[in-house]
Amino acid sequence: MDYPLIQAVWTIVVMVLFVGIVFWAYSSKRRQRFDEAAQIPFMEETPAPPEEKNSKENSHG
Repeated sequence: MDYPLIQAVWTIVVMVLFVGIVFWAYSSKRRQRFDEAAQIPFMEETPAPPEEKNSKENSHG
């Protein structure tokens, strides 16, 4: 096998893989799962308890 043939085969393999990933990502079966995952950053978390501030940290000297 010569180098141009290997490049052509590799290009086709990568293109098929890319199209497969795009099809998988936009599949209607996975839409609900991806919609739920997209909302994770907006979910309300329980607030952290307020930090106790040491008087030495605020006095600077």
